[in-house]
Amino acid sequence: MNQTLLAEWCAEIEADPTRIRTRFPAAAREIGRTPGTSPEPGAERVEDDVRLLLLGALGRGLADDADRLSTEVHDLYRFGDADERRAVLLGLGLLSDELGDRAVDLLHDALRTNDPRLVAAAVGTYAARLDDAAWRQAVLKCLFVGVPLRLVSELNRRADDELRRMVADYAAERQAAGREVPADALLLLSDPAPTTTTRES
Repeated sequence: MNQTLLAEWCAEIEADPTRIRTRFPAAAREIGRTPGTSPEPGAERVEDDVRLLLLGALGRGLADDADRLSTEVHDLYRFGDADERRAVLLGLGLLSDELGDRAVDLLHDALRTNDPRLVAAAVGTYAARLDDAAWRQAVLKCLFVGVPLRLVSELNRRADDELRRMVADYAAERQAAGREVPADALLLLSDPAPTTTTRES
């Protein structure tokens, strides 16, 4: 990773937040990326870490203008490729205090996809802002697309009887169809307080 260039870009974005529009897409190419591919949906990658630092600089640059910050974040997501969208989703938790609920719609968008990388990023710390019904659906989406439930933020605290009922119905449907039930679903049903680890994002 080119730390010197990264520091320069962060200072540049903090001074002129519009610079993130060109720096964010170029981050992996010009500053650093993880070699090869990351098959696990929650795997940490250098390019994610770089983009999170750029988003942090954006947050500092627009600390007093939440609406403009929201606009910039939405544009990065809207015009970004899957890798850039993943980084935006990971960064929402970092910008949570400044954004408030302004970017919850991005979680809903990501959770409508079948891309495990986006789903995994959408259930990070910013997912605390999802209402209970949407959060339960997010957990089910993880089971559907193969995202480990250990990546779901606050699973221990928010898992409730309604979620377990929904997961039990999902498991029964799979069993009736002769399909394997994901181990995470069985663990959730058997353990009233499943173990979870989350990445701060």
